[in-house]
Amino acid sequence: MSEILQAPDLAQLLRERKFAGIKAELSNLPPADSAEMMEELSPVEQAVLFRLLPTDKAAELFEYLPLEAQEKLIHAMGNEEAAKILDAMAADDRTALLEELPTQVCARLVNSLSPGERQVALKLLDYPEDSIGRMMTSEYLVIRDSWTVSQVLDHIRTNGRDSETLNVLYVVDSDGKLLDDVRIRECLLCPLDKKVSELRDGFFTALHATDDQETAVATFRKYDRTVLPVIDRNGGLVGIVTVDDIFDVAEEEATEDIHKIGGMEQLDEPYMDISLGLLIRKRATWLVVLFLGEMLTASALSYYQDQIAKAVVLTLFLPLIISSGGNSGSQAATLIIRAMAIGEVGLIDWWRVMKREILSGLALGLILATLGILRIAIWSYFSSVYGVHWLLIAITVGVSLIGVVLWGTLSGSMLPFLLKRLGLDPATSSAPFVATLVDVTGLIIYFAVAGIILHGTLL
Repeated sequence: MSEILQAPDLAQLLRERKFAGIKAELSNLPPADSAEMMEELSPVEQAVLFRLLPTDKAAELFEYLPLEAQEKLIHAMGNEEAAKILDAMAADDRTALLEELPTQVCARLVNSLSPGERQVALKLLDYPEDSIGRMMTSEYLVIRDSWTVSQVLDHIRTNGRDSETLNVLYVVDSDGKLLDDVRIRECLLCPLDKKVSELRDGFFTALHATDDQETAVATFRKYDRTVLPVIDRNGGLVGIVTVDDIFDVAEEEATEDIHKIGGMEQLDEPYMDISLGLLIRKRATWLVVLFLGEMLTASALSYYQDQIAKAVVLTLFLPLIISSGGNSGSQAATLIIRAMAIGEVGLIDWWRVMKREILSGLALGLILATLGILRIAIWSYFSSVYGVHWLLIAITVGVSLIGVVLWGTLSGSMLPFLLKRLGLDPATSSAPFVATLVDVTGLIIYFAVAGIILHGTLL
């Protein structure tokens, strides 16, 4: 951000009505820095600033604002001002904003667009929500097989100014069907009389307009591309998607997964912008579900109250047993959810994952069991708190830890597969949910082991 002009200075210039100075300063700043600075101003102040800028500069700056800030600014502007900015925006960014607005506001703004841009906006909004069709832009260049490189370069000079990207050119036939893609560098490094058909290799990757956005993220990651073409069901080229839009989708998906793994609903707004009431509601739902689940822990304890009464010493290790199982389950769930999200594992890999987690659970359980037994043995050397049967108690704790940790890793790793198989989001098997499940079952394992090993002594 500029060291000369800061948000407070900008607000002061506005109050002093030094519009020429504001216009000059904003014109010298990169759009991303200008947008970051303007976020600190009120929507009314932002609207005044946008009136000072040329339409193309205002539209470029507007695209760098977060969606929430864009929505507030649109409401603060007049219809005519808003329409000018929307008309100059990239089609994909405009679609992302329009689908967030109330239906009536969206319809009013779409109707105020120029005929050409209105047609593009309606076409994109007609695709399913969260589909690639909503993200694509129609600002790209197409070329023909029969053209020479010289004709291609002339075409770029004439029509390339409004294209989203010039890195890749798309070869289509007379019906608009995508035949191939050609990188611009290939045109720049070959003779001018060479035909486009001689540059093609026949291999290209494309997305379908009805594909979901997760498919786009996975495809970009797999093929390491900065732009991909979008085709319809007949193979016709209908748009392109650029990597900057995919970054936004990936960030949104990662945020959603993190929120779910943390045991809450996804926040639709930034933390500092969301209302307190909505924030509480988003967090309360899962907390209530988890609280009801933890009630089963109390039920399990009441079932074993006779054993507890006979061997009160067992209660000393309850937190140890429960937390170990919950922690191992949370670890496994987080690992598998992330591996699923980035395509490292799929439903077909469930058996391989189970075998790995059985071995991991046993190894981790043995490590914790060894530490637990050593702790009890060392403590018993200096104290009689565990009584004469301390060795049996140590064995009980050790065996229970192996069983609980093994069960935790299996539960945490298999729940995401189960939810995926049912068509649900694997992130829903959040760490708190897994921990709650393992808490209840861990108690059952612990007291079952105690009943076997301590039978005839403490029980």
